[in-house]
Amino acid sequence: MSHDSLHIRVASARDALGIFNLIQEHHEDLIGRPLGDITENIDRFVVAVVDGELVGCAAYNILPEAGDPLKASLEIRSVAVKKEWRGRGVGKGLLDEVFRRTAGYGIRNAIVLTFAPDFFGGLGFREVPKTTIMHKIYMGCMNCTRQANPFTCPEVAMVKQLADVTPQ
Repeated sequence: MSHDSLHIRVASARDALGIFNLIQEHHEDLIGRPLGDITENIDRFVVAVVDGELVGCAAYNILPEAGDPLKASLEIRSVAVKKEWRGRGVGKGLLDEVFRRTAGYGIRNAIVLTFAPDFFGGLGFREVPKTTIMHKIYMGCMNCTRQANPFTCPEVAMVKQLADVTPQ
């Protein structure tokens, strides 16, 4: 398969089961998501497709900061690329599409909790203490089924400064 056949697009309901399966295939690197949650949030997913085959996905969420909408963060979630497609720019393409889709929101920071800090570091994310993303800890980590304590979890907290785009 040539790299030219790679297509990154917004996900649709028909992609939900493929996204679920892709996340399950990467259970060592990702926190699982129920199929119902994926379907409910399908508008927040982008997918990479090659010749009709789903080879990657990424999702985003907007995390508010209490009392200050201008300090909301763009959370990057569920980034998965089939092993045979890694190292070909698929993950970068997925995140570029997420950033393109959310550029007009006026959000200044993207955050991620990840088991793959080298990948995100290569895309301009920098490691930060988990205490700097408490809104993520409260909104997501407290319901985690893999770790009892988010501060002893091996996931790495990372932040990327986004272009200061203010909606018109």
